Amino acid sequence: MNKHFYSHIIETSSISLELGDMDLSKEERIHLISLTEATMHNVILDVILSELSEEDKKIFLTHLSANNHDKIWEHLKKKIDNIEEKIKKAANQLKDELYKDIKEAKGKQKI
Repeated sequence: MNKHFYSHIIETSSISLELGDMDLSKEERIHLISLTEATMHNVILDVILSELSEEDKKIFLTHLSANNHDKIWEHLKKKIDNIEEKIKKAANQLKDELYKDIKEAKGKQKI
């Protein structure tokens, strides 16, 4: 997973391991991991942006584009109550969906 400002609270290696257990080519596995990371990033950004005012969104996006993790967290913690918990909740919901999809795909591979 790329180093994102939320990487210290979100773990996705278990999804990569689940995909590793599937009968996939290296390219397919890399593609699915990339899609997982992009989807996770979009879900987290949606959680954040839906809670910020227009002006605060601009500040957040400025810090994000500068990859300034400290300023991102300083801003988010000031503007959104329990932001880390909200990010974790959204990420865990997505991971649960992905695990379900992977389990279903594994079942179809055995047929």
